[in-house]
Amino acid sequence: MNTHDESLITADGFAAAMARLGPFESAPRVAAAVSGGADSMALAMLVHAWVRTLGGSVLALIVDHGLRDESAGEAGEAAARLDTLGIEARILRLTGLDRGPGLASRARSMRFAALTAACAETGILHLLLGHHASDQAETVLIRALGGTGPNGLAAMPALVESAQTRLIRPLLRVSPLALRRFLLKAGVNWAEDPSNVDLHALRPRLRQLRADRDGAGSATSALVATAAASGATRAERDWLVATLLAERVSVRPEGFAILDRRPLAPAALSALIQAVSGSAFPPSLRKVAALAAAPSPATLAGTRLVSAGRFGDGLLLVREAAAMALPVAAVPGADWDGRFRLAARCAPPPGTAMGPLGGEAARLRSQSPLPAAVLQTLPALRCGQCLVAVPHIQYLTRRCANVFPCSSVHRSRRQALRSTLLEGGGARRRKAPYVVFSSCGGLFSAHGIHRRDQAPVARVDVSDR
Repeated sequence: MNTHDESLITADGFAAAMARLGPFESAPRVAAAVSGGADSMALAMLVHAWVRTLGGSVLALIVDHGLRDESAGEAGEAAARLDTLGIEARILRLTGLDRGPGLASRARSMRFAALTAACAETGILHLLLGHHASDQAETVLIRALGGTGPNGLAAMPALVESAQTRLIRPLLRVSPLALRRFLLKAGVNWAEDPSNVDLHALRPRLRQLRADRDGAGSATSALVATAAASGATRAERDWLVATLLAERVSVRPEGFAILDRRPLAPAALSALIQAVSGSAFPPSLRKVAALAAAPSPATLAGTRLVSAGRFGDGLLLVREAAAMALPVAAVPGADWDGRFRLAARCAPPPGTAMGPLGGEAARLRSQSPLPAAVLQTLPALRCGQCLVAVPHIQYLTRRCANVFPCSSVHRSRRQALRSTLLEGGGARRRKAPYVVFSSCGGLFSAHGIHRRDQAPVARVDVSDR
């Protein structure tokens, strides 16, 4: 795979790459993460030119990590440079990021959280990142050094879809040399990030060992080709897993799954565990292989397999109560436990918290046919010590109803909660102003699990399909 093909960053070449990563709105509003370096500056210019032909616009998001005294000034310089190009920019300043162990990982997590939050705030679905061929090659090496399996060698996918954003990397086949030449031809300067040569970090050490600063060498091309081939294999495997799960598993909006006791492919069980646990990553196939071969009651990776009981002869995969996250403030868009999100249109009163129903499930058994193992893992709203609502079982505490100042809540609790909208695979009901939950982070669909009347959702691992 040639990483020095500059036709990929012409207007037509970039438009073709973006078309493969669509669909987009008729006049798309997109965001691009910009550090001020050559790769992200080139990305911003390419996106700006492309989106204007569609009648849309781009917002450049500049993250200031605050780790160096110069970082604020550098972010301002990047914003000013973008302004001269007619590109709107916004600076996102991180707080609470301190030097120490795991800095790169912590910085990456905080940066991504800030970027996605900014996209949600501005109503932007598409977030573009400027990772290029050298970044992809280094990711393959890092995964290989970590003992990854075939999925890991696919490295960074060109497209990842979640409930909040479509994460797009259109430059994975483009060398950093081609991007610098593009900027030089346009007469645009860029900043050099000193962290790129800090040999305390793994990526710069690999970069030095590879001795291919331009990213146009045969070794880089071979590593990028490895990622592309592994990505194609992973996409096909994801599709097969999605099909298997659609045929064998029933996924419930309350956050659990019903499956039979027949052997299941390890990849399918791993994806299902990730969805039910709300984890960012699936458990390894090695860890789930024995359980997949003979499904039976067990606890694994933040989930429990229990007998289905009134749901039949099979098993239920439920969230492990002991592994659930602590309560969080119930603000619009809040995520809890990686599984549920409070709808952005909701605005509970200050002081309301969202967390597990927990031990109070025992006194609500009569409210729902759900087993106790599921009830205690449902999201609930509380004001102080007062349990206000458990939307999934249409429960509202009448004595606490005044914290929800809307006429519908002051009716009987069953009428009030019937107005709740439960998304994520459940039936849609009339909207209520506050008590609205949806499955968090693309739960189920992000892992290819789908209802029988839907096409599976798969990530795109190869940018030139």
